Amino acid sequence: MSIVTVQLGQCGNQIGFEVFDALFIDSHCPQRLSSKRENEAYQASCKERFFSEEENGVPIARAVLVDMEPKVINQTLSKAAQSGRWKYGQHSSFCQKQGSGNNWAYGYSVHGPRHEESIRNLIQKEVEKCDSLSGFFIIMSMAGGTGSGLGAFVTQNLQDQYSNSLKMNQIIWPYGTGEVIVQNYNSILTLSHLYRSSDALLVHENDAVHKICAKLMNIKQISFSDINQVLAHQLGSVFQPTYSAEGSFHYRRNPLGDLMENLVPHPEFKMLGVRNIPQMSENSLAYSTFTWAGLLKHLRQMLISNAKMEEDSLKESCITDVLEAQRTVVCEKRIDWQIRPPLPGLPSLSKMSLNKELHFNTSIANLLILRGKDVHSADLEGFKDPALYTSWLEPVNAFNVWRTQRAFSKYEKSAALVSNSQFLVKPLDMIVGKAWNMFASKAYVHQYTKFGIEEEDFLDSFALLEQVVASYCTL
Repeated sequence: MSIVTVQLGQCGNQIGFEVFDALFIDSHCPQRLSSKRENEAYQASCKERFFSEEENGVPIARAVLVDMEPKVINQTLSKAAQSGRWKYGQHSSFCQKQGSGNNWAYGYSVHGPRHEESIRNLIQKEVEKCDSLSGFFIIMSMAGGTGSGLGAFVTQNLQDQYSNSLKMNQIIWPYGTGEVIVQNYNSILTLSHLYRSSDALLVHENDAVHKICAKLMNIKQISFSDINQVLAHQLGSVFQPTYSAEGSFHYRRNPLGDLMENLVPHPEFKMLGVRNIPQMSENSLAYSTFTWAGLLKHLRQMLISNAKMEEDSLKESCITDVLEAQRTVVCEKRIDWQIRPPLPGLPSLSKMSLNKELHFNTSIANLLILRGKDVHSADLEGFKDPALYTSWLEPVNAFNVWRTQRAFSKYEKSAALVSNSQFLVKPLDMIVGKAWNMFASKAYVHQYTKFGIEEEDFLDSFALLEQVVASYCTL
């Protein structure tokens, strides 16, 4: 089944390009651990999901590109065509001459209704190319104008037009020290509207991805391209094909449907996060080896301590600094290993007031995706512990695993964890609080009311998101 990707705004289009490029490169790289038949099946499954018919031998991405300014779209179309590997469709993009000026209301109330029909027609043409539609993957920012405001409008439109098809929004959480003064307003409006029209929100925090680039990838001058490549790697580790069942060598056909079924058991809980391990520079990888026991031990502790990345040493995979004469082993302790699941019968610290530190990260559901050598030998008992999960969902239903012996990217063994948990409680509560403080003094509200977003819309957004925070706190 196929996924139609909708890339919105500068952020969505730049990330979208990196995602398609990462998917294509991975699927066309033969793996020595896989037979020729398996490699071909993997490639065919990836193509069915993300690429349509070939034009002059070049696959075409199943994507619609939308921005209210032409610059980024033209750059994105050109980069894809110049790669020679794949390209976007000749009539798959829509742009105008005027952006949204970081005003959510302008993207939602002006650009949305004005260009609704044109954007809907482009999406319909992509849908018609699919033999079977799994759903929509919408890539957008949370704090800008076009990506967030128009993105919320387009998602709502997709819900109206394709109510039986799944919709997952991949949203970029803004930097804590963002430069857009109204980013908290834009963020609460985006989240509240998406919560009503999307089936799941897959969230990436800019601050966390930036740290991955600096600490794990050892990038000195970090660019948006570097950040987007890390995002693309994480998304690829989730969406590339996996076996449909234990012992099967057939790839699952409905990736979005299977993902939602496993991770979103209740419509009030639809915030998803991704962690993967390992993630490192090519130079570090050359001196690293991994075991499933080491990888999963660290990934589990990342989950329960709400660590966004791996900075602790894996016993079998310490990074050796070959530039030092004594070959010093670099091992930074960053994961909090003191955090443990609550004992049976005792309340979890995570159920305490938000005024206190959230310690243990309780999960609703987790999906573990394992790729690579000896994948069926991995011991998963640590993720089946009932103490990791909320009491109203049995671990047998709350935890699922997907596998394939085909390695992903450059890693012989790798694991990705998609989690519906309390990981966003504090960031969400902080954004709501900052927006409330501005709204109390009516700061910048006039910029929204003049384009049709009333004070009542803000109040509705605050109420919905405060309920989301409260619901996650009670897990």
